[in-house]
Amino acid sequence: MDRVWVPERHELEAFLVLAEELHFGRTAERLRLSQARVSQVIKKLERGVGAPLFERTSRRVALTPLGARLRDDLQPLYRGLGEAMARARATARGVDGILHVGFLGIGAGELTSSIMDLFRTRHPGCEIQMHETHFADPLGPLRSAEVDVLITRLPVEEPDLVVGPVVLSEPRVLAVPAHHPFARRASVSLEDLADVTVFGVTGAAPEYWWDFHVPRSTPSGRPIRRGQDVATFQELLALIATGQGVSPMAASSERYYARPDIAFVPLRDAPHTDVAVVWRVAGATARVRAFVQAAHDAVVANGGPARF
Repeated sequence: MDRVWVPERHELEAFLVLAEELHFGRTAERLRLSQARVSQVIKKLERGVGAPLFERTSRRVALTPLGARLRDDLQPLYRGLGEAMARARATARGVDGILHVGFLGIGAGELTSSIMDLFRTRHPGCEIQMHETHFADPLGPLRSAEVDVLITRLPVEEPDLVVGPVVLSEPRVLAVPAHHPFARRASVSLEDLADVTVFGVTGAAPEYWWDFHVPRSTPSGRPIRRGQDVATFQELLALIATGQGVSPMAASSERYYARPDIAFVPLRDAPHTDVAVVWRVAGATARVRAFVQAAHDAVVANGGPARF
């Protein structure tokens, strides 16, 4: 079989840039070469083709009909070559494929889109699939590998899990029935929880997680009465609306779950609730690391965790 002559990549690149610029000086600047070197490369390519690709005069540079045909043939091939190499590098790093991202409630709030957009821009060969988790078992899907990485409420204090960048920090409110006396207050305190019924939970969330979000006693030690156990957030809202109890929540709940039969009253002395990226110690794949890096960089670009 006869050997087919194929130009080198730098020759094709020089040809395509000159075909776009039609100016040796601008082409040399883009390629960071001297004009003499660009001219030398183009002449070598023309010798290999066997005919001129450009018409050169003292005033202008123009493609010959053969040069225009070659440009049209090469552009999609050259672009495809670059894309193929990018995919190969991404695959070698293990970033291509599918990344399963779990999120609890509103996730990282408005910063979620920034994180996703940044990740997709950096890793177009990786598809993100989103999965909602529930507060009855916020860590279960991560531990079962249903999701690769999780955007969830803290605290998370598990030896097999890693807590990454905090992406959202917000104050807490007390969700009460719209007709409740607390609904007329400017704010309430943790001590006020001793005078109401606070809903309990059913599920596999760590005890310390619930004790943070729904404490068992006030700061002075007064017990907080627990009501009916609930399994989902919508069930919790329905029970509050019908006057069967109250519940501490993140302040963003008012924005995303506002309804006329529930009032959200600032809980002035409660610590902020944070949302962070969490993943398995044994599941720190290249895709997970890339997502964590995107989350970190989005937080930095935002000037810190998102706030409400």
